[in-house]
Amino acid sequence: GQGHSNNWAVLVCSSRYWFNYRHIANVLGMYRTVKRLGMPDSNIILMLADDMACNPRNKFAATVYANPGQLLDLYGENIEVDYRGYEVTVENFIRVLTGRVESTMPRSKRLLSDERSNILVYMAGHGGNEFLKFQDNEEMSAFDLADAFEQMYQKKRYHEIFFMIDTCQATSMYSKLYSPNILATGSSQVGENSYSYANDDEVGVAVIDGFTHHILEFFEKVEKTSNKTMQDLFDVFDPVAIRSHSGIRGDLFPRAWNETLLTDFLGSVAQVHV
Repeated sequence: GQGHSNNWAVLVCSSRYWFNYRHIANVLGMYRTVKRLGMPDSNIILMLADDMACNPRNKFAATVYANPGQLLDLYGENIEVDYRGYEVTVENFIRVLTGRVESTMPRSKRLLSDERSNILVYMAGHGGNEFLKFQDNEEMSAFDLADAFEQMYQKKRYHEIFFMIDTCQATSMYSKLYSPNILATGSSQVGENSYSYANDDEVGVAVIDGFTHHILEFFEKVEKTSNKTMQDLFDVFDPVAIRSHSGIRGDLFPRAWNETLLTDFLGSVAQVHV
């Protein structure tokens, strides 16, 4: 039979340091969304390169907010961080995707996907032309990412992938992809920066980036039974509001965007294949 029977998410913040608070808020906003739409923690790999919630500069201890005024705590009481701090490396990220992990690695740190899995891969951090920085001391190249996705394809680790990235020159990170059934979107074109959306004067830093803010604002209108499609999402990409020209790459993805439900990637799957 065709179709997919399970959904997974790999959500990555590759930045550390307090002034990059917004990058963790971006990722936690996505984490909250996929959980709200029914994806269990067992199917989410959450990688946070720093701990903003317990940073000594955080006057609102054990919280992370993505909007001015501290309206919604994204860290909350029910969060499972699978890779934290210096565990978030290029090597570990690629090992998660490809399944090349030690036999002693706990299930909670593994992407246990198969050929019926739809996988959301979301990344936020500092990047440039064809690279994304991890931890401020190493980089993942667009070629590294493309080859990791190809390994996943060869090893039957996915049915479809939706790749999202919020970073400067974001579209360059998916320019080298060559494996089938991947839909990709990024916050900015080559030569463009991605900009923060809002500051919180009490927190003292920018709390979210523009691209992710507008996406999350749209996702708040999506429910588990929603008929909203990828086309509906892409239609909200406003370069004036986001302050960069978001990109979409669909040549590797055979399905029509207006027939691809957001919940095919963002939620839980109810159907069972026997």
